[in-house]
Amino acid sequence: MALSTAFTRLFGVAHPIALAPMGGSAGGALAAAVSRGGGLGLLGAGSGDREWLARELPILAAGTGNPWGVGLLTWAIDIATVERVLDCNPRAVMLSFGDPSPFAERVRQAGAALIIQVTDLEEARRAVDLGADVIVAQGTESGGHGARNGRSTLPFVPVVVDLAAPVPVLAAGGIADGRGVAAALALGAAGALVGTRFQATAEALVDPSIATAIVAGRGQDTERSRVLDIARGSRWPAKYTARTLGHPYLDRWRGREAELAADHEARQAYQDDVARGEVPPLPVWAGEAVDLITDLPAAADLVATLAAQAEDALNRAGRR
Repeated sequence: MALSTAFTRLFGVAHPIALAPMGGSAGGALAAAVSRGGGLGLLGAGSGDREWLARELPILAAGTGNPWGVGLLTWAIDIATVERVLDCNPRAVMLSFGDPSPFAERVRQAGAALIIQVTDLEEARRAVDLGADVIVAQGTESGGHGARNGRSTLPFVPVVVDLAAPVPVLAAGGIADGRGVAAALALGAAGALVGTRFQATAEALVDPSIATAIVAGRGQDTERSRVLDIARGSRWPAKYTARTLGHPYLDRWRGREAELAADHEARQAYQDDVARGEVPPLPVWAGEAVDLITDLPAAADLVATLAAQAEDALNRAGRR
């Protein structure tokens, strides 16, 4: 029997699973595959680069007849970016990391569902006040960017569920198999937003070396830091650090972020090392559940597997 929740009923999808809109790597093919598989595919549009959207949105729109959406980095966009996305008639727009208030009403006026990701209770209260249709509660186990001073998924999700009720909440952070999806449902969430696990799929828009590193990675090797953002010259706000697999520059500059930020030669050395191939061109964003990732399946098949695993886990828990 399919797992029916407020999330699946809202979007008319088969499974309570959404693709995290990972900037760049959640391209049109991956988002479409997740939607075809019965989840909600969310395109990782990031800052809304015009050329990237022009390439990936048609792939997504043509690749599935099921609901899909687009995720944007709230700190990096303007209303024109939102308008470009809305012109393509997504079923949902997800806003993450920053103040969503300048964009929330426009999304709702367009008839798209408003999904807001939150990393603390202040953000959660603001999402409720803005009329979010879905709230994503992101714990610090997540790969990629998240709160510097956030909370773990297990205690954070039920607090947000209670605060936001009856708005459906998706759990995010450290979920890489169906047992994690089942745990999210047991915490009162209406589903799970899954990121790192979908980076290691056939359709993910990543270099093969990144997928290989994720399959080989271990949770104990992940680290949350600003070092790589500073070294890369990224504009990410300081309140959001990034969880990645190990990297030479993490070892070299750990605990010395301010010194790195002030050292132009060190940041140029990073760019030179990238150009020479001595360090990878991008960090390997990976969450703490990376140990559970051992293969590179097709994304649509993965959605079905996660859902079946979740149902089995809940059935076994009910029998105890």
